[in-house]
Amino acid sequence: MTGVRHSPDPDRFLATVMFVDIVRSTDRAAQLGDRQWRALLESFQGVVRNQLAKFRGREINTAGDGFFATFDGPARAIRCAFAIRQDIGALGLELRTGLHTGECELMGDDLAGIAVHIGARVSSAAAPNEVLVSSTVRDLVAGSGISFSDRGLHSLKGVPGEWRLFLAQP
Repeated sequence: MTGVRHSPDPDRFLATVMFVDIVRSTDRAAQLGDRQWRALLESFQGVVRNQLAKFRGREINTAGDGFFATFDGPARAIRCAFAIRQDIGALGLELRTGLHTGECELMGDDLAGIAVHIGARVSSAAAPNEVLVSSTVRDLVAGSGISFSDRGLHSLKGVPGEWRLFLAQP
């Protein structure tokens, strides 16, 4: 009635976000040299893409030695992370993996929103070869047969409050 039009709500949806990052990648790149590092990175990317296809994950972005992907189910995302970790061992690489489930905002082919930031921060808190998840993910996969160890409360850079994180175990 007032002639003011409201902008439409952004396209938001619930997803499990997964961040995978190679541990000490800069050291490894310097040790190997550009050509060998590129070959190793391509092998890593092939492993991740193969497992994403098997577990119905969707690659959102790659940045150097990292992957950002989404899943429609958190148990599938955790199992994908386990499979990537297992396959990557043959390449002599260690990974940090973090997962969180929350509402994401579609921005063209990319995703945004606090859930994305939380997922990235969970990954940063993981030790080498750990699959670390938020309590949200842990709660959502109850009954899946996946085990967890409590890793305590963490402050996630830029995210309000403290977050309880868990180590996922097959």
